Amino acid sequence: MVVALILRTITDNGIVKPLLGMGLGMGYAAALMAAGWHQYRRSSSLAPVFVACGAILMSSIVVETHARFGSLPLVPAYWTLMATGAALAFVSRQFSVFLPVSVGTLGMCLAGAAIDYPDPFFPYLFMVLLTANLLGYYAGTLKRCGWLRWTVLIVTLAMFLLWGMRLAAVAARKNDPAPTLAPEWFLPVLAAVGVAFLAIALLGIVRSRREKLSAFDFCLPTINAVGSYLAARVVVEGTDGSALALSLVAILFALVHFGAAFGLAMRNIDGVPGTNSFVVAGSALLALALPAALGSGFAAAPVLAVVALGVAVLSDRWGSGAIRATSYLLQVYAVVSLALNFLTNGLPASPLAGTVPGAALAAAALVHYRWCRRHPLPARSPLFATYDTEDLSGAVTLLAALTGSFFLLRAIAWWIIVPVGPGGPETFQCTQSIIINLAALGLGLFAFRTRNREIRNVAILVIAVGAVKSASDLLGTKGVPLVLSVLSFGFAAATQSITLSRWQRVHPMPAPESGEPDKETVPALGE
Repeated sequence: MVVALILRTITDNGIVKPLLGMGLGMGYAAALMAAGWHQYRRSSSLAPVFVACGAILMSSIVVETHARFGSLPLVPAYWTLMATGAALAFVSRQFSVFLPVSVGTLGMCLAGAAIDYPDPFFPYLFMVLLTANLLGYYAGTLKRCGWLRWTVLIVTLAMFLLWGMRLAAVAARKNDPAPTLAPEWFLPVLAAVGVAFLAIALLGIVRSRREKLSAFDFCLPTINAVGSYLAARVVVEGTDGSALALSLVAILFALVHFGAAFGLAMRNIDGVPGTNSFVVAGSALLALALPAALGSGFAAAPVLAVVALGVAVLSDRWGSGAIRATSYLLQVYAVVSLALNFLTNGLPASPLAGTVPGAALAAAALVHYRWCRRHPLPARSPLFATYDTEDLSGAVTLLAALTGSFFLLRAIAWWIIVPVGPGGPETFQCTQSIIINLAALGLGLFAFRTRNREIRNVAILVIAVGAVKSASDLLGTKGVPLVLSVLSFGFAAATQSITLSRWQRVHPMPAPESGEPDKETVPALGE
């Protein structure tokens, strides 16, 4: 490094021309890396020192000579960085050592991002970053190096974010983009990087086989899918492009992820490791793209609910508890998105548009719940064996069905109450409370009749929601609707109290062998 400082000093002071100084510096850095290669052949402990110093020096010289002296054009600068990374990857491959490829990849990535920042020529930059990600994958074959792969990925995502935001800002101001922004290259580069990341993730999972999957390999498909779609949407919306076309491409890409999941499941490895990472990615992409493709979040929610049911069926076929948990999360997302659409956008103008989504989602979620209670957990599921041995989380599908039913009945009530006149809003508010309270009443009686503790607990939760809703009615409504709201809550609460008191008088009996361990024997209501 002393020699490097001397070369830098004589170049700064004009003793040698910048071009000659650059050549001397790069030659010295290359000599250090060559010396490191020779030391590796001799199994010397000094080999990593030579390689690391040479790589750091080469990256520094490339950035300095391009940015400060302007003696190294952009394209040769990027090619020099990629050649350095490739050469050090060759050293790592020849001697099965991790340090050369890690230093070369990190230097190439950071130096490439630093060149001309914050105004690089983005297509060339992503050529360097894509190479860095490929070398990062290769480094992972030598040693688990999550820190290196995460660093390169974060730099890549940050550069995409910078590119997309600058394009969107230019489009918002109606200005002509600078040549370095290359707007015509954004979507092709994004597609190329997305496909490359998909391949890297797939290869990483296939390579791991029965070993524990790294967090990077698990998260990469979802980060890639969601990040690519959001970046593309920002640019497409900013340039008045076709959101429908983008959504259709995203749905196709989601199907590709599900296809990759099927391919991984066909390996016949217990627990189908890695399959869930592509299921999560495909589900997330569908959740983002379907509303734009179908033109409404109301229409997308029941489709997602059906997809969640399908994912649950696949989890049983593949014996994966993680995929089963993903189906629960997707069902929750579907019902939450439906609820948010109703609460933020109001009821659609058409009665069918206001009732069909809730009915379809409620039906899909209810079938999902019944399916879960009739199909036991996979025999070997680390997730459920550790956190949820009784599959209590499956109750969220029942809650989703109840929520969908609530919005269905709420929509029907609205269309009935609209002609009432000035008292309609108060009547509608109290009607929602009555729906919740009657649901709690029905659930409690059904749980008592079937001796189902899970539904009993759900009924308690629903009556608690009804209590809050009826209390809000006391503050904002009056008249007959308020009386009916309070009476419905009182009747439901009294019934719940009676059934719970009778439930607690008996000792639980052993659960019958019916696949539903949440049942116990209690006396009839009239005993």
